[in-house]
Amino acid sequence: MFVCARLRNGLLSSVRRYLHTTTAYNGAGGASFVHRDTPENNPDTPFEFTSENYKRIEAIIGNYPEGHKAGAVIPVLDLAQRQHGWLPISAMNKVAEVLEMPAMRVYEVATFYTMFNRKPVGKYHVQICTTTPCMLCNSDSILEAIEKKLGIHVGETTSDKLFTLTEVECLGACVNAPMVQINDNYYEDLTPKDIENIIDELKAGKVPTPGPRNGRFSCEPAGGLTSLTGPPKGPGFGVRADL
Repeated sequence: MFVCARLRNGLLSSVRRYLHTTTAYNGAGGASFVHRDTPENNPDTPFEFTSENYKRIEAIIGNYPEGHKAGAVIPVLDLAQRQHGWLPISAMNKVAEVLEMPAMRVYEVATFYTMFNRKPVGKYHVQICTTTPCMLCNSDSILEAIEKKLGIHVGETTSDKLFTLTEVECLGACVNAPMVQINDNYYEDLTPKDIENIIDELKAGKVPTPGPRNGRFSCEPAGGLTSLTGPPKGPGFGVRADL
């Protein structure tokens, strides 16, 4: 456990946060670097790339110099995860076989990057950022709204297997805080009501429109432009006359 300071109403107040809720310790991405066989995750768990994905793998490998198939390990692991929904050890072993590399090298990559889920996740993997910029923009209220709406806590999956909730470190959309990533889409500038609406749309089988929810097109200043407000200057502006 550690204590951090949070800016609220112009005052500093202590907020307790617990390490066991962060990515390295939740049940979705990688609760442990050590693999232990389970009925659903063992070397005999069925996994085979589809014929379409074998064609994709061939194209991916073609991006690397001859003799360097191992360089394709991340995109091929991603392909395996997209096909299966998560990465059992049998899928890692298949990637090692296809790329002609030691299985341990594949395990090293799969346990290093939190984008690889070594345990089953729901159809919609909700990853909420609670790093400093998002926290200062009240990501705690978004997390609370998700937990209340879905009836689960960080690291858990709903009983219908639709949603898994994970708390993650910075996802690189700080200027649009608070935000979440759901599968491949970013949902930004959120309020608790926004995330509730997004979840309702997903439950209805729709794909909510990604991006900001406060009317911004992208990551332009929320209060409007404060620079570059006039037309651009013509060629030669600011250049010495004798040059």
